[in-house]
Amino acid sequence: MIFKKADWINTTDVYEVNIRQYSQEGTFKAFERELPRLKDMGVSTLWFMPITPIAQKLKKGTMGSPYACSDYTSINPEFGNLDDFKSIVKIAHELGFKIIIDWVANHTGWDHVWTITHPEYYKKDSATGDFKIASGMDDIIELDYDNPNLRLAMIDSMKYWISECDIDGFRCDLAFWVRLDFWMEARTEIEKTKTLFWLAESDPLENPDYYNAFDACYTWTWMHHTEDFYKNHQLKNVLDGILNRYNQIGKKDNLKLWFTSNHDENSWNGTEYEKYGNAAKAFAVHSITWEGIPLIYSGQELPNLKRLQFFEKDAIDWSDKFELHHFYKILLGLKKNNPALRAGDSASVTFVLQTNVENRVLSYLRKNGAHEVLVLLNLSSQLVNFTIMDENLGGIFNNVFTQGDYNFSEIKSFELNPWEYRVFEK
Repeated sequence: MIFKKADWINTTDVYEVNIRQYSQEGTFKAFERELPRLKDMGVSTLWFMPITPIAQKLKKGTMGSPYACSDYTSINPEFGNLDDFKSIVKIAHELGFKIIIDWVANHTGWDHVWTITHPEYYKKDSATGDFKIASGMDDIIELDYDNPNLRLAMIDSMKYWISECDIDGFRCDLAFWVRLDFWMEARTEIEKTKTLFWLAESDPLENPDYYNAFDACYTWTWMHHTEDFYKNHQLKNVLDGILNRYNQIGKKDNLKLWFTSNHDENSWNGTEYEKYGNAAKAFAVHSITWEGIPLIYSGQELPNLKRLQFFEKDAIDWSDKFELHHFYKILLGLKKNNPALRAGDSASVTFVLQTNVENRVLSYLRKNGAHEVLVLLNLSSQLVNFTIMDENLGGIFNNVFTQGDYNFSEIKSFELNPWEYRVFEK
């Protein structure tokens, strides 16, 4: 089955909202005041981490994991109430945002309402006779997708947020832990009323079949290899191989989600500056300008330099500076407005340009008709002088950050400082 694509996903980006840590209040109402700033920055789609209430039995820390749900059709009182969420969706829509919510279909917390009303919805541990713990994480238990009634109940729960709150899609947590045939069934049924955006936390290099149900999948392999690349002082050819593998997976409209941070990475493995150091912005440029959809996590626009605790209150240390607001505004505006950067568009073509320093510089030209964007990334800790030896590059381009014009029919040689990036628009 081929699903219809929402007409807005080709130019979108995703901004992950961690409501608990976004403010001292940690509420929907408090987050509302950030919407004009994020709109100005160029954000298109807001992804809210789980908004459902958290199970209390065997919860982690003092506040528990938002990924241990206790009721799929209720609001976490920590954030406010249903009217508060409806309000933020309405205001966001009026400002032009799309809204997707985190959906945790594989498992629930131990005291989810279904453990009482429908214990047959869960897998059982043959050794204990109790509910089956999900992959060693003892605060969550696994649902049984062999049960057709569970599948129908899950689909009904997902439909609730569309009918009640008019959301625009789902980011599906650990999507590959749930059987693909369920996602096919769910999308078929749910989209009878509205075409949504479906984002899977699943890497297509490991689970390519999930593109049958989802519009976009995570590039976890790329994220891990770029961290290794930076920390181990590797040469760029190790990254070229990964990009080539992603290019060969799926069809043109099977989108990849690129990122340098998210809630898991920040809390458990470190901020993008711990992982990438002074290469962090270069990889952020890649995330926004390469084929696919970029993800930005709460606070990256500051930038946020601390790991946020996952099970405790640990608000982002906001300041009035937002040092990377302009950086993201320029790139997200370019992503949105230049057809060359459209995702999943067969008319948008990417040319990796040949240079005389193949193991230091990643240079690529994206074209869509007369529209062109050139990206130069020095992916090394050395000053690099290089020449582009590629007939695809020519014409007058503007540096999107400095607004200087360059005639690339004449200029073919460049100098880039360590980890420097440059982006040009024809």
